[in-house]
Amino acid sequence: MALDLAALTFATPDPERLAGFWAGVLGDHGAGFELRFVRSDEPKRGPNQVHFDLGSRSWEEQAATVERVLEHGGQHLDIGQLPEELHVVMADPDGNEFCVTEPGNNFLAGCGLIGCLSSDGSQAVGYFWSAALGWPLVWDQDEETAIQSPAGGTKISWGGPPFNERTGRNRLHLDLVPSADSDLDAEVARLRGLGATRLDLAACDPAGVVLADVDGNELCVLPG
Repeated sequence: MALDLAALTFATPDPERLAGFWAGVLGDHGAGFELRFVRSDEPKRGPNQVHFDLGSRSWEEQAATVERVLEHGGQHLDIGQLPEELHVVMADPDGNEFCVTEPGNNFLAGCGLIGCLSSDGSQAVGYFWSAALGWPLVWDQDEETAIQSPAGGTKISWGGPPFNERTGRNRLHLDLVPSADSDLDAEVARLRGLGATRLDLAACDPAGVVLADVDGNELCVLPG
């Protein structure tokens, strides 16, 4: 039994605008999963639980990515970063945070433009997602964890304590689908055995199921 990562879904008051922004920034650089945009009028109340780290192979590429972000309606963001820090902190038109990293970042080497989904979360949630997706741990130190598909591509990381205060339902969540040799009910049961809990919320697909991982972050299991 196994699950595939189908999509990272954004809740947004303007799905068409936000989809256009990310299409313009990313071009044809995929991550091995889709980006989906669903309508929600719930306001942003604090930092997101997950954000993109966009990779750069050169200073010129970093500058070009920053310029592309600004051209498509993004902005620079001050979160208290230090002047000597070489990554650029930015936000999309909805205020969703992300970083354009500097060249020479070994952790993101070979990962593509979307190098990592950097997440606020515990060591336990890293172990949960490793088991859920069948992705091995590629980092596990000082309560920080990261996983990556055996096929390579975008990593998912969790930074360990201290944790941000939860401010309602996450604006970004992962959508999963059963692989060919499994089914939705079996995978929901398996995730619950790993520590997930079922939530009484509407899924992205009427036939889907909403769960919370061991840190309380929402996820959807959708029909294959």
